[in-house]
Amino acid sequence: MKPFSCVLLAVALAAVAPAFAQEDVAPGAPTFKEGDVISMDTVEKLKPFLPAEFWSNRDFFFYEGMQLEIGPSFKDYSPFSGYVEATKANAGQSKIGPESSLDNFSVGQPFPIEQIDCKGDPQAGAKIAWDFVLRWEGLRRAASFYYSYWDRGEELPLYYEGTSDGYRLAFRAEPQFKEMKGDVFRNEKRYEASGPSVDAPFDARGIMLMTYRYKASLGPKATTKNDDTWVYVPTLRRVRRISSAQRTDAVSGTDFTFDDLFSFNGVVPQYDWECLGKMDLISPTNTKVKAYPYEKDHNFGPYGLSFADDRWDLRHAIKIRFTPTSADHPYKFKDIYIDTNSMEPMYSFAYDRKGELWKILWHNKVWSDNPDNKAYKPYPGVDEPRDLTVVSDIIVNVQTGTGNRIEFWDRTGTTDGNVGKIRRVIDVGRLTKGR
Repeated sequence: MKPFSCVLLAVALAAVAPAFAQEDVAPGAPTFKEGDVISMDTVEKLKPFLPAEFWSNRDFFFYEGMQLEIGPSFKDYSPFSGYVEATKANAGQSKIGPESSLDNFSVGQPFPIEQIDCKGDPQAGAKIAWDFVLRWEGLRRAASFYYSYWDRGEELPLYYEGTSDGYRLAFRAEPQFKEMKGDVFRNEKRYEASGPSVDAPFDARGIMLMTYRYKASLGPKATTKNDDTWVYVPTLRRVRRISSAQRTDAVSGTDFTFDDLFSFNGVVPQYDWECLGKMDLISPTNTKVKAYPYEKDHNFGPYGLSFADDRWDLRHAIKIRFTPTSADHPYKFKDIYIDTNSMEPMYSFAYDRKGELWKILWHNKVWSDNPDNKAYKPYPGVDEPRDLTVVSDIIVNVQTGTGNRIEFWDRTGTTDGNVGKIRRVIDVGRLTKGR
């Protein structure tokens, strides 16, 4: 892999109901309640509500001195009202096509999650995957990011710092896009466009990336259109196009692949999908801390890979598994745990080609109504954003003890509604302007 390709992939790194039990086997009532603080002495209380793989590797995540606050159980983090209304209006419209493709989708959640039969429907896994990929995330995807690499508790000098911006251009639920059937621009072929800009370290400064994902990515492999990605490399003073095949490559000696962002950032029809069960899990959900760019020295534990000094909520979750259809993929399969209320990722576990646990991914999130979340505000067409958004990804390589952390605590889906500005942000030509 070319050095600039490694860098660009690195920086691309966006009502209490009856309880489900883990793997559909009830773990019993929790022995903790909202407001409790869990320390190393009491961490066993969490075991019934954590994935087994996470608990088996808890030394990466739990440590002496941790102060884990128990948040509310099953709080409503459901999405923006327009997205909910669109889901109801279009229920029964979407279908799973060949190779887990998506047919006849328009706006909202493709398959209302409460109607999916995990055990009885062989297409349940693909339906949940599409609900996850097309979840409500606001219109814009803007953030400042810091990407760090850790080896057994030591932060290595490999890091990237910068900003990222982008927009979801199709399947919009905001009322101003209804006339164009959910598209931001008329006759739009792209599904989303985004890219980071690197500010540090010095030898990577000025690198910029732009990626287009197309509506055709919803279709089967025979008709799909792979992502287009361009990178501006200052040392070459020109824009280069890169291969979409690099999305599943390891990133510049780290443990992430581009498709590991948010547990899954790939193209659904390139995988086979299964639904493995429903359960209640506890995880970081509505952060009470501030990390990069607000606080650059927040303590992530002795390994640098923990959210144990934060607030964790008990959530209804569902577990799905993807199996790559490509023999060249580095994973044999990956299991992903998803919050059924927000459809945001909680945990995922990637297995190598021998079927051995390789990587653990988990995420911290912030609720758009959190008073500490100053970046997230209403915008035209959306009076109440109602977005539970990921603000940090952590990956742990359990085979080597290494890992990576991406922080972007100011991530927002808010825009000022200026369509001309959107065009400028997603224009490939901006990669070289002013340089």
